[in-house]
Amino acid sequence: MTIQSIPSFKLLDGTTIPWIAWGNGTGLDNKDVADYGQLALESGIRHIDTAQLYKTEKQTGEAISRSSINREDVYVTSKLSARGDDEVPVPINEVPQAVQESIDRLGFVPDLFLIHNPFVAKPGELKAMWKALEDLKDKGKLKSIGVSNFRPQDFEEILDGAKYKPVINQLEYHPYLLTHLQPVLDLQARHGILTASYGTLSPLLRHPTGGPLKPVLERIAKRISEERTVEKIDAKVVLLLWTRAQGVVVVTASGNRERIIRLSEIATYPDLLTQEEIDEITRIGKTIHFRHYREHMEKEFPLPDLPSQ
Repeated sequence: MTIQSIPSFKLLDGTTIPWIAWGNGTGLDNKDVADYGQLALESGIRHIDTAQLYKTEKQTGEAISRSSINREDVYVTSKLSARGDDEVPVPINEVPQAVQESIDRLGFVPDLFLIHNPFVAKPGELKAMWKALEDLKDKGKLKSIGVSNFRPQDFEEILDGAKYKPVINQLEYHPYLLTHLQPVLDLQARHGILTASYGTLSPLLRHPTGGPLKPVLERIAKRISEERTVEKIDAKVVLLLWTRAQGVVVVTASGNRERIIRLSEIATYPDLLTQEEIDEITRIGKTIHFRHYREHMEKEFPLPDLPSQ
């Protein structure tokens, strides 16, 4: 099987990250994570996203070792997570050991390591936690470092005097969040920090009606399908390609074999949307506010005065 090249984005530390990742955190229904990870890799995916919270780091390493793909050809993201179901913050002096435990479970140093959310640190200790990751990077125990679910105030806390800026902020991202996220996105743009998205398909999978975006995505999908008669493009593919057009990494989880194989096909797609279509999706998205994962980004970060439908 010949795997076409998957487009990548360049991070501010000079490394590159494949634009689409198979995530093994949700949607797997206790299935064999290593088996599905191996399938993703053999199908053509070259980026796996895991975290301490998911309890799938060991299976991530197993998926790579079971596959025919060399470790250096797979990009792996993991995350420092709060502890237990109660999400107990990690003490600063325990960060090095927590990171080493991730490395031991994976069997290697991940390509990208994130602070899973600002509440992984105790109040007032976020800057010190970032400094701990910087020190580990200096010692060669981490490669690229970044954050997840960070609000503007979280960035302001860690960027003051930082030796390294986060290369990425992974958060729920889709057109219905553009208005709320604008302060975050503006700050990231000023500092060269990329966005990675989870919950990318929430407007189609989790919004009660799909809102005003759904018919637009379906119309664009119909247009592309008529031009590419060998395959059918649906609204989900359009939304994924819109996200790539924003320069945003997509993390999507699935425990369905057919969907994983389909994801690998989408990973190599060329740019199929027109600029007018990209702009239309953006414009309509900004008229709605809808978030599925509300536990982090809605704390002390004002919501826009917009309808949800």
